[in-house]
Amino acid sequence: MTSRTKKTERVVKRMIHTLFAMGLLVSLQAQTADTTVYVAVEEMPRFPGCEMLDTTAAVKAQCASQALLSFMYSNIRYPQQAQQEGIEGTVVLSFVVEPDSTISNLSVRKDIGGGCGVEAMRVASQMNNIGVRWSPGKKGGKSVRTQFNLPIRFKIEEPLPYNLVNGDTIYIQFDEALAFSGGPDSLSNYLNRRLRYPASVQDTCIVGQLEVDVLVHPNKTVRILNITDYNDLGFDFWYEAVAATTSTYGKWKPAVYEGRQVPASFTLNMAFTPDTESCQSTVDRYNKAMALANEGAQLFNDEKQEEGLAKMSEAVTMFPDDANLLILRGQAYLDMNRMEEACMDLSKARDITLLDWYDNLLPFICRPQEDTGANK
Repeated sequence: MTSRTKKTERVVKRMIHTLFAMGLLVSLQAQTADTTVYVAVEEMPRFPGCEMLDTTAAVKAQCASQALLSFMYSNIRYPQQAQQEGIEGTVVLSFVVEPDSTISNLSVRKDIGGGCGVEAMRVASQMNNIGVRWSPGKKGGKSVRTQFNLPIRFKIEEPLPYNLVNGDTIYIQFDEALAFSGGPDSLSNYLNRRLRYPASVQDTCIVGQLEVDVLVHPNKTVRILNITDYNDLGFDFWYEAVAATTSTYGKWKPAVYEGRQVPASFTLNMAFTPDTESCQSTVDRYNKAMALANEGAQLFNDEKQEEGLAKMSEAVTMFPDDANLLILRGQAYLDMNRMEEACMDLSKARDITLLDWYDNLLPFICRPQEDTGANK
């Protein structure tokens, strides 16, 4: 063996020893990294916005607490279910502030029902997405994983009797509600006479539903606020729905609030089924699916969840692109905390209808579910 070869061999051996030592060091560092989630540390995490203050840590903590609550309360929307049921109280969230200033392991430690816990979670879960970076907890001068508990108070305020929607004042409280002349049966019969299945698609056997939200003014004029297409029926069906809706002009009894007539809205449900003999089997199958869905919903409400879910799933299998069915089953999955299935159904329904009902909730429903356990 030449001296050059021996020298090269010694260099290679030293490199191997160095690389081995470096790898061992990295391995040891990884093994000794502090992954403990601390409940109490010398310096607790702080919401951003107050770190530039030239003051004590206690004053910064008080400022950060106010900024955090301001962020939460300015983004929280009181759930409609909680308002209707008069639910008030305090939701407590728990999460971990990581050394990199993000939050993880978000969970509800205490809930009061009515969707309040989910709503608080929705707002808190947006922190990482919008770039909120906490000042992490400190132990021995080092940033560590720290558990943070956040109480959020839900208190119902006296609501206004109306909503403002795209510049329109729409009353939601009445002494006398908006009503069609002759009552609900008269409205149903009227729409059945007026609503026509589009001739251009008569042989397609398409079935489905539209919802038309109308605004009726005190002078009895009718204006369409929105059309929700649960089956992606398309323009021909929308045209017929608009024609039937606008023909109700002058046939309404306006809503009354505090002795005066006020503008109010009404939702018209319009079902389209072809009447040709060749499409009768499709219509029968559609009616069966709707009956299964209604039966499933009743079973679910009677606390027979699995039986009810099976009926809903049978209906969805028959009409997999019916957003009404997807929303019904998706809400059932959500109530059962089966987030992955709820995400699939509600996301698909969102794509079909373009409804924004679940937009604020979908990022939470569809996010990978984290392990919410914490080391003490």
